Amino acid sequence: MQLFVIARHGESTLNFENRVNGDPGVPVHLTEKGRDEARLLGQQIAHVPLDLCAHTQFSRTRETAEIALAGRDVPFEEQPELGDVDIGELEGRTLEDYRAWKRTHTRRDPFPGGESLDDAARRYAGAFERLLQRPESNILIVTHEIPLRYAINGADNSDELDGPAHQLANATPYLFDEEALGRAVEQIRRVAADTSRRCGRQDSNL
Repeated sequence: MQLFVIARHGESTLNFENRVNGDPGVPVHLTEKGRDEARLLGQQIAHVPLDLCAHTQFSRTRETAEIALAGRDVPFEEQPELGDVDIGELEGRTLEDYRAWKRTHTRRDPFPGGESLDDAARRYAGAFERLLQRPESNILIVTHEIPLRYAINGADNSDELDGPAHQLANATPYLFDEEALGRAVEQIRRVAADTSRRCGRQDSNL
């Protein structure tokens, strides 16, 4: 049996400032609170044997993983496809700006200069599927709130990837076996495809 421990990174400086970031080239580090959260994550998984730690290109996920696994001999591997949503021109804007844009657009609409939420969902499903094909038995995945949220709601067969689980605590471990993560992959793809089909039908009636 495979075990996947998935966690969001610790609190970052932009979390604290209520600003958004989808560009891995922008360095965003953990706050002191975030470093404490990463240490607590390490304590929570201290007795879980781990064969691999997958993290994204974003510095806050690597920093969280390094703190959580300090003193442990666990190999690290970057998984770019689990990175945060590319929000294009909204980079560095406030969380309220981001939410205001979402309220007036559908999941299939790309952020200006970025990607759509459905495109990101399909990217996450592919990344999780590839991790399911890995030979390692126990994998820690340090990622971002949105891919974790989609995995939780997908595994629960929710028709809404953003619910019922929505606000997720930083650096908190969520456990999935291969059946649960496989179910998440299928549901994430199904919801993203259904969104595109619904929007396509609406467009045809305009």
